[in-house]
Amino acid sequence: MELSHFSEQSDIIAFDPRPISVQVDRPTGQEWLNGPLVWAIDQPHSILYLFPRECPRIVAWPTKRTTPDDHRYWIGSTSARAVAYVEEAWLERIERTTIFQYEMPHATFEAVGDIGMWVSRKSVRPSRREVISGLPHRLVDAGVELRARSTLIGLKPIWDSTLHASGIRLRNAAGWGVPGWPHSKPIC
Repeated sequence: MELSHFSEQSDIIAFDPRPISVQVDRPTGQEWLNGPLVWAIDQPHSILYLFPRECPRIVAWPTKRTTPDDHRYWIGSTSARAVAYVEEAWLERIERTTIFQYEMPHATFEAVGDIGMWVSRKSVRPSRREVISGLPHRLVDAGVELRARSTLIGLKPIWDSTLHASGIRLRNAAGWGVPGWPHSKPIC
């Protein structure tokens, strides 16, 4: 299994556990995830991080339980495997940002119980670094359709749908409000 950490920093030699910068109201029993950790994502879910770090985004994809109505309403007729919604104000930054994918040795990582997320309580030295530019093209290559909207607020009901939806850096979305836990519950 390949685990990665994405960053706009090009010179990271080691990742040390640190608490998240903005505490999130997590589900009961997962409060420890606000503590000092090193975060990584598995390869199938790395599409969630092909963005500038602080870019607010909602990435959604169908699951086995997705209804035709939800698919039609939220995804439409695209052949993409996922749809990523961003604010129009972020498009230029998405186009010009270069990010770095650090491959992480998985020995000290444990699954979080959220789709694709892993954490280590110990320092981790990456085994490899890849430069990623042309993010819109990389998203297309990964099967993701990028959709820009003036605001993401109208997408809040997506978590009531039968799609999987992940919200990342929504605290930076215009008018979003207090950080919460904007992810669908994992479907096993």
